[in-house]
Amino acid sequence: PAKDDVRFQGRGFPWRSIAMTGLTTHVLDTANGCPAASMDVALYRIGADGPVLLKSLTLNHDGRADGALLVDESFAVSRYRLVFQVAAYFRARGAQLPEPPFLDEVPIDFGIADVTAHYHVPLLVSPWSCATYRGS
Repeated sequence: PAKDDVRFQGRGFPWRSIAMTGLTTHVLDTANGCPAASMDVALYRIGADGPVLLKSLTLNHDGRADGALLVDESFAVSRYRLVFQVAAYFRARGAQLPEPPFLDEVPIDFGIADVTAHYHVPLLVSPWSCATYRGS
């Protein structure tokens, strides 16, 4: 891409062009060694009156949303929560989970402080463990 191009273009990026600012996520199933395709995810903005649902989606074949979760005017300084439907995903893959499962819905609360930056929130998950970090 050109030096002043603010979009990811092609090579190495399996998702569509995404602005370099905004919010993205990616989920890897560490129990099966693959992307968490078809996992359901919800995004909330957490305000003074509590969480407000902004978006619900199902991850694509690569364990990603098909585009940025927040971008442009919706990408604001605030606290947010991503909720990943982990138990439902593993049950759909045939995993025998107890009731209640050790991990059911996995919430990740985080803050966006710089709307000129890209925030990437990956999740590495199995039926018994999860990890996240601020990705790139």
